[in-house]
Amino acid sequence: MSDSIENVAELEACIGKVPGPIDLKVIDHLDDGARRWIAASPLLFAAFGDGRNVGMTLGGGEQGFVQVLDASRLRLPAAALDELQLAREGLGFGALFLTPSIGETLRVGGRVAAVKGGEVEIHVDECYVHCAKALIRSKFWEAPAHHQMPDDAPDFVAASRFMALATVDAKGHADVSPKGDPQDMLIRLRQGCAWIADRPGNRRADSFRNMLTQPHVAAALLIPGCTKVALLSGRARITTDAAVRTDLSVAGKMPILLTCIEQPALSIRESAALTRAGLWPAKPRAEGIDSAAMFVAHIKHSKARGLQAKLARAAVSVPGIMEKGLQRDYRKNLY
Repeated sequence: MSDSIENVAELEACIGKVPGPIDLKVIDHLDDGARRWIAASPLLFAAFGDGRNVGMTLGGGEQGFVQVLDASRLRLPAAALDELQLAREGLGFGALFLTPSIGETLRVGGRVAAVKGGEVEIHVDECYVHCAKALIRSKFWEAPAHHQMPDDAPDFVAASRFMALATVDAKGHADVSPKGDPQDMLIRLRQGCAWIADRPGNRRADSFRNMLTQPHVAAALLIPGCTKVALLSGRARITTDAAVRTDLSVAGKMPILLTCIEQPALSIRESAALTRAGLWPAKPRAEGIDSAAMFVAHIKHSKARGLQAKLARAAVSVPGIMEKGLQRDYRKNLY
């Protein structure tokens, strides 16, 4: 199709190359900030995959239900997962950890080291904080006090405001990306396809790059305040379809790209993980978690070298500059 993006060169012609300093915030271990985050998290979205396929599920429990064993290992109770059969030794692992009343999310990547004794052990090789734009756009922590949730899958999808999208590359490295929008603007079911708008985010474009090498994706869609989840999966392509992009414009801003999932499998079910997590009404922020400080720490801990890295580390060392920069970005670049 003429509107489809087929390779990295075409992708970068639309969105530009990944800025060099972007990868500075990625570290290869769990630092103290990440440990505190995971200890305060009652919910994660987890992707498990290989070079051919990826599956998505939710895990939930009391805050700290996932245990940090050391800087490179996590232990996850298998029973905390809605679809525990997805976790198999050797598979790639990607996770998105949410912490009450905080807009940023923690992304962790690695591989399943073992599944035994009712526990899933994860070897971690990537960790970083994701910006708050998806949760701000979705008003994730604002759930209506009384609202009848739709039971029909297409109606549930239309009402959804938050999505975790799972992708995997040809080598089995899994990734979970947060997406958020007002209802009826997050995703559209049309012409036998599911269409998802790309909004401003962390600019790494991991999901798109993965789709170009391994197009099967999976997603979980939520309506804040509801313990049901819609699970969607299928083969994805990246497109610039003008009509759908126009239809999914928000605040006068048209998305540059779309993800089109062709003939998606779609189901809606009650999530035991969401019920256990008890996200709404949102609990107060956990003490000791400072997203801006974590961004700074990760940039300083990064193993990246060179002039750009040196300049970036010097810039973020100015007190308060990261917090001010994030808040300015959230005000001006949501769409």
